[in-house]
Amino acid sequence: MSEDSLAVVDLDRCKPHRCNYECANYCPPNRAGKHCITLRRDADEPEKLAGKPEQVRISEEICLGEKCGICVHKCPFDVIKIINLPSELDENPIHRYGENFFKLYGLPAPKPGKVTGILGPNGIGKTTAVRILSGGITPNLGDHESEADFSEVKENFRGTVLQDYLENLEEGEVSVAEKPQSIDKIPNKFHGRVGDLLSGVDERGVMDELLTRLSIEDLKDQPIDTLSGGELQRVVIVAALSREADFYFLDEVTPYLDISQRVAAARLIKEFSEEGKSVIVVEHDLAILDMISDDIHIVYGEPGVYGVFTGPKSTKRGINEYMEGYLENENIRIRPESISFSERSPQEFISDKIVVSYPEMSKNYSEGGFSLDVCEGDIYRNEVLGIVGPNGIGKTTFARLFTGHLEPDDGDVDLDLKVAYKPQYIDLDGALTVMDFLRSTAEDIGTSYWESEIAEPLKLDQIKEQDLNELSGGEQQRVAIAACLSKEADIYLFDEPSAHLDVEQRVLAIRAIRRHSENKKIPALVIDHDIYLIDMIADRLQVFEGVPGEYGNADRPLSMREGMNKFLKNLDITFRRDPDTGRPRINKPGSRKDREQKKIGEYYYVP
Repeated sequence: MSEDSLAVVDLDRCKPHRCNYECANYCPPNRAGKHCITLRRDADEPEKLAGKPEQVRISEEICLGEKCGICVHKCPFDVIKIINLPSELDENPIHRYGENFFKLYGLPAPKPGKVTGILGPNGIGKTTAVRILSGGITPNLGDHESEADFSEVKENFRGTVLQDYLENLEEGEVSVAEKPQSIDKIPNKFHGRVGDLLSGVDERGVMDELLTRLSIEDLKDQPIDTLSGGELQRVVIVAALSREADFYFLDEVTPYLDISQRVAAARLIKEFSEEGKSVIVVEHDLAILDMISDDIHIVYGEPGVYGVFTGPKSTKRGINEYMEGYLENENIRIRPESISFSERSPQEFISDKIVVSYPEMSKNYSEGGFSLDVCEGDIYRNEVLGIVGPNGIGKTTFARLFTGHLEPDDGDVDLDLKVAYKPQYIDLDGALTVMDFLRSTAEDIGTSYWESEIAEPLKLDQIKEQDLNELSGGEQQRVAIAACLSKEADIYLFDEPSAHLDVEQRVLAIRAIRRHSENKKIPALVIDHDIYLIDMIADRLQVFEGVPGEYGNADRPLSMREGMNKFLKNLDITFRRDPDTGRPRINKPGSRKDREQKKIGEYYYVP
């Protein structure tokens, strides 16, 4: 194999007890008597392997590289990647975990008084980079067999903005505060009240102010394990920003938050950085990343195999290049096609046959509790209906009324519909493999249509033999979307399909939903907080208003223009379209563009 190629084995998913070592048995060098694919033995801890089938290692010196690829195709669990690195990549790696493991190139640069955004797919090295910048990993410059030498690392970055930072890091003069990505594990580690948790980390004495800014001041006496996802997300943001540190790393601040909460969190973080703090944010909501970042590093490569950090780019240029799929300075194409906005949304929706007309209905949970009123409306055969509104306003209640999981208190509702439903919270825990689970949901799994229109865009081939309990949050989301689309239905209903997905996965998922809806002429209802996603997929919009947790009102379906204006006016937010890509961008509050749009009542689409 050439020096610019990699062989990576995902040991977490290698299942030698369920295969016949096809990778080794079919390997041409192996069959010629060479030792290319061999068994991975742990000489230091042989007891770990006693009585167990052994996983494999691949010699990159002997491997024929990507031009062969037989082992990649023969592995039933898709755990082997043979990749040729881009010819334009002429720098040395910053770190490699070990033989046949992930390799990282480049690092982002924290800057005092700035928010540095990181944009790239999951599994591309963002967390590895932050562990290096926080001192958790001493980078080995790709030589995993030798002890890492920090002096060589500093020399590698001589003359760059990272040199001083790394020198301070080596001397122990850099403190780091981190907001983790996986917040759902926090209640298992911390017990007690929210106020007790935050008081223990409030080194800057700002806890109460931050709680108020994020509208969760009433949670101080509430136990951690009773919080909703959105409440826990905001508490964890407060915990990170309350610390006294030199460098703050925030890994995905928008999951579980509605658009108003996302904007509030973004404004808080932006103001926080202007106090002189160095902040790095990883985020997949492009509207929020655009709003919050002073500059952006794009990370490209092959997830789980290698990742490359570009140098800093202006926020607008970085996001536009990422969507285009071509990095100009690096002269490299990172995606075969661009992510584009057709700007069809402002046009009037041309209605087709009505699939269902639903009446006015209401739901009251208990006396003095939450109540929802729904206006009557029609849903058409050829449409995708976007559903937007704050958390706690009744969107999921509406979905459950539609599916029949809830009965309305008022309204003669007999929709007589077969609804395929992807719920907000997904629990696919179990010993079934992905394919066994999907086969249990529908009969046409594996047909040519299913393979091309559902499995391929949702990248199911990579995980089809994995057990459900081994999947990440994003992988579970893709499987749940596929399960919903695989069912025979009169209506498809998706509650927050963007959760846990990176930008490219979101685009592929909504394209799959859109194409399947069009191909089958079956309407789809999509509840989500990602404005980009709603803008790309929806023909009309249903807006929920009210007081979260107290009462909600679901308006009739509106045109995209009317619906977005109503929704964003309630939030006091205006959007504009980027002239180069057509993507939505949040206007800075009080800016000339913001004032002009509010004056004419156009909060989203300017004629």
